Amino acid sequence: MQSKAIQVKGLQKTYKQLHVLKGVDFEVEKGSIFALLGSNGAGKTTTVKILTTLLKPDSGTAVVNGFDVVSKPDHVRQSISLTGQFAAVDEILTGRENLILIAKLRHLANPRQVADDMLARFGLTDAADRKASTYSGGMRRRLDIALSLVGKPQIIFLDEPTTGLDPEARIEVWKIVKELADGGTTIFLTTQYLEEAEQLADRIAILHEGRIIASGTLSELKKLFPSAKVEYVEKQPSLEEIFLAIVGKKEAM
Repeated sequence: MQSKAIQVKGLQKTYKQLHVLKGVDFEVEKGSIFALLGSNGAGKTTTVKILTTLLKPDSGTAVVNGFDVVSKPDHVRQSISLTGQFAAVDEILTGRENLILIAKLRHLANPRQVADDMLARFGLTDAADRKASTYSGGMRRRLDIALSLVGKPQIIFLDEPTTGLDPEARIEVWKIVKELADGGTTIFLTTQYLEEAEQLADRIAILHEGRIIASGTLSELKKLFPSAKVEYVEKQPSLEEIFLAIVGKKEAM
């Protein structure tokens, strides 16, 4: 049985004489969370676009769920979903209408029931009949991820899913991602936030100037660096921890 959800070998892509990908290789295990790290312009989004059939590579191979992205794009699309950097919700429609529309496009048997289930799962039932344009950034992102889960795709691509979100909404998205992976869904995540990869990923690859320069588990990557000097200091809470503690107390009152 195929244990790899994604296999990439020698991937190259050039835009207008700019060599964006210079021979990218990596594999993603089924049911795992794989994080692709890199600064702006490293080639993360280009890689995602190739793997989701939105862009053709110049050379190299990419196999997603057992199908080649160039020769069998339709088969690839049937088993994946993509959530981009900006929420792709229709702001004129309500949350429920957005979900029903996607369920119908995926030819599911009971679109209204699917929508209700997703609204409940993502804590959006109370806002179901409000236009998406009235949603906060965190709610919009939750709806966006809910839309990408309609039809239970086997592989989900999340391209910088928490960019622009406040700390509370970011942690909410992290929780959803962990639950999806626990349920057997393969997650391919791109991020600039090192903490995000640290919190979520089973394996991490670092893309720099069009090449993977390091990959492995977090503990494997830590071994690439010299041992840290041990010093005993009082641990101070991070601003994120302080923020969440204060917000939590307010909500409990």
